[in-house]
Amino acid sequence: MYNIGKVAIIGGGSWATAIAKIVVGHTHHIGWYMRRDDRIEDFRRLGHNPAYLMSARFNVDEIFFSSDLNKIVEAYDTLVFVTPSPYLKNHLKKLKTRIRDKFIITAIKGIVPDDNLVCSEYFHQVYDVPYDNLSCIGGPSHAEEVALERLSYLTVGCADLEKAKAFTDNCLSSDYIKTKTSSDVVGIEYSSVLKNVYAIAAGICGGLKYGDNFQAVLMSNAVQEMHRFLKAVHPIERSMYDSVYLGDLLVTGYSNFSRNRTFGTMIGKGYSVKSAQIEMEMIAEGYFGTKCMKEINRHLHVNMPILDAVYNILYERINPQIEIKLLTDSFR
Repeated sequence: MYNIGKVAIIGGGSWATAIAKIVVGHTHHIGWYMRRDDRIEDFRRLGHNPAYLMSARFNVDEIFFSSDLNKIVEAYDTLVFVTPSPYLKNHLKKLKTRIRDKFIITAIKGIVPDDNLVCSEYFHQVYDVPYDNLSCIGGPSHAEEVALERLSYLTVGCADLEKAKAFTDNCLSSDYIKTKTSSDVVGIEYSSVLKNVYAIAAGICGGLKYGDNFQAVLMSNAVQEMHRFLKAVHPIERSMYDSVYLGDLLVTGYSNFSRNRTFGTMIGKGYSVKSAQIEMEMIAEGYFGTKCMKEINRHLHVNMPILDAVYNILYERINPQIEIKLLTDSFR
């Protein structure tokens, strides 16, 4: 079996913390890159992340913390990137160490703005990392629930399934984490971006007082829209009913833990984009994802009325009530 070597986590948010908790439970040692030295000091002192998932306790003797990305990249073999996608490029700008020979796993569930590339394609095109060394983590997995050790199902995608299996077996699988592998890296990454857009749509409809009946219609149209896009961008055999596609869409669209849904709800209730972002204090990936997906779809011309509606509301400042009414007329 492939040897994944030493594992490091890149990022300091809630999902990074949840993944770190799972991995260190298996390996009993991880490297952990966090941007801010004050956060690292507080973490060491308190035994938990001072800003996110504070109930998740760690033995800090099992963690090598550093705010120097190059130091972490040099010392570790498998790098799990868990930063918000808009900030990925800024972190990587500091990189002086080659990463093409590392096993890169992205758990970002977002798209790299400006370049409009999903993370695996960004690492491949910009850093020359071969596809066999690129992996992603997907599936319905709110960080808060994972940290509470509630049963969750994760899918690890990689062109080299042996590497995906090595990571799931040695770092993820447990009593509360069930795992599977897939070769559909690009499909998983795009579905992770789109489900955030659809969760914003669900939130907007909730804020506008549309009921559960309509939410169900919205979600069933969303999975059809997602399927159309994935068929156009990466046409392989896949079942949209797998938890990594449909399951992740449902939990992000319905759950109270969903930042994207919360963001959408505020927009539906009449908040401006800026005021909703300020009040939330956390990144709603779908805001950036909406613009990137709209730009990608300008070349593909897939019929995506939900994406178009969310884009019009967030970026063209169309009244949500008017835009959603038009959307409802397009549904079957």
